[in-house]
Amino acid sequence: MNDSTENGKRLFIKVQRNNLPQVCDKYPFIYLERGRLEIDDSSVKWIDSDGNLVRLPVATINCLLLGPGTSVTHEAVKVMAAANCGVCWVGEDSLLFYAVGQSPTSDTRNLRKQLELSANDKKRLEIARRMFLKRFPEDEVSTKTLNELMGMEGKRVRASYDEYAQKYKVGWVGRSYVPGKFEMSDLTNSILTSANAALYGILTSAIYSMGFSPHIGFVHSGSPLPFVYDMADLYKEFLCIDLAFSLTVEMCGQYNKYKVAEEFRTKVIEMDLLGRIGDDIKAVLGM
Repeated sequence: MNDSTENGKRLFIKVQRNNLPQVCDKYPFIYLERGRLEIDDSSVKWIDSDGNLVRLPVATINCLLLGPGTSVTHEAVKVMAAANCGVCWVGEDSLLFYAVGQSPTSDTRNLRKQLELSANDKKRLEIARRMFLKRFPEDEVSTKTLNELMGMEGKRVRASYDEYAQKYKVGWVGRSYVPGKFEMSDLTNSILTSANAALYGILTSAIYSMGFSPHIGFVHSGSPLPFVYDMADLYKEFLCIDLAFSLTVEMCGQYNKYKVAEEFRTKVIEMDLLGRIGDDIKAVLGM
């Protein structure tokens, strides 16, 4: 789902009557921005900044992603909770993730399956191998342990950085990021950090909307969002690494956050990330 505006391409189309999901579908998520959610005759309605009104079939939507400029009434949240429709508060195009609201009676089938797989050492290793093979299908990993897989991945990622540095003729001394000190990084590392954060935002929203938890991982552990980081690794080379080195050349030493966001959106659309995430999660989990 994408649209174009005067400011460039967008990842999500504007919600209108003719692009809402059919009742027979359980739509994973709908993104809204610059408008108000309220109740009219016990149904949830969306009024955008232009005054257009769209009634939302929240019983057929897993999650609403509320972007900048949105407000929601208490009664609307009450009705959405009764319909098991979750809510995520996000930045523009979900490139940042802020918070989630879920119903106490929401479907936990996918979460239970994720917990079961993560708690089983054998199944967890199988999933880690499956994730590795999606990125490096030519490698033999049938006998590799999790630590060995992570070591192999580290070497591959460092080699990937070097490969793109040579491709775009960019100086590269390694990945460097100090939390809270974005300005301390060089240009390439700054772009990598921004692109990674945007990818994490999209994935966190998608994972919640499908009823999984971003906190239960299979390769990563000991971090706030291990499953987000697991899934992000499937897409980083194209979405983040290639982007960082190519934009380093274009920006000529001057970081431009708007250019990074625009080019990141273009790549997300190009690879159909929003259409792939659900299938990729189910594929790596063997569901």
